Amino acid sequence: MNAHETAPLAATEARVAEVTRHTAETQITARVNLDGTGAAKLHTGIGFFDHMLDQIARHGLIDLDIQAQGDLHIDGHHTVEDVGITIGQAFAKAVGDKKGIRRYGHAYVPLDEALSRVVVDFSGRPGLTMHVPFTAGSIGGFDTQLAFEFFQGFANHAQVTLHIDNLRGTNAHHQCETVFKAFARALRMALERDPRMAGVIPSTKGSL
Repeated sequence: MNAHETAPLAATEARVAEVTRHTAETQITARVNLDGTGAAKLHTGIGFFDHMLDQIARHGLIDLDIQAQGDLHIDGHHTVEDVGITIGQAFAKAVGDKKGIRRYGHAYVPLDEALSRVVVDFSGRPGLTMHVPFTAGSIGGFDTQLAFEFFQGFANHAQVTLHIDNLRGTNAHHQCETVFKAFARALRMALERDPRMAGVIPSTKGSL
């Protein structure tokens, strides 16, 4: 290797970040390691939501430490939305300039009768298209409408384009779990380092 061949060094850089968000409604700290083992420390005060965040960690091989206190005496809206925002900010910080990543990721995940597809692009252009016809309004006290708020917050602040579709399913728990698992697997693919693109930003524009 000569003095100009520096690209391989990028592959050794740790992709970790910590973000804290304090508002009148929530106090949240999110720590992420994009090259983790799937370890998770989760406390949002919403059991089913913690279960879904655990899917992101486990199936994305992303270490997540999320500690959140929110105005749950009102409802879960502010907590779920702000967790999405904070995790999104942490991802944006951890991924950096995006050199060497695959950028695009997709996954289909089944769970019994349910099947979901998620496609993600670390494009630098936030956008969410989500079609999930939940068959119930709540799952274990988790308002199913809040799934959209989580992904909207994430997409806006991680600056990703995100398409989420539940293709079939009759059990709302299964529907939601397949969405989060597919999201995790799509993230894992998109964030993976591509040895053929070491040190290169995956865009003809030269920046993302």
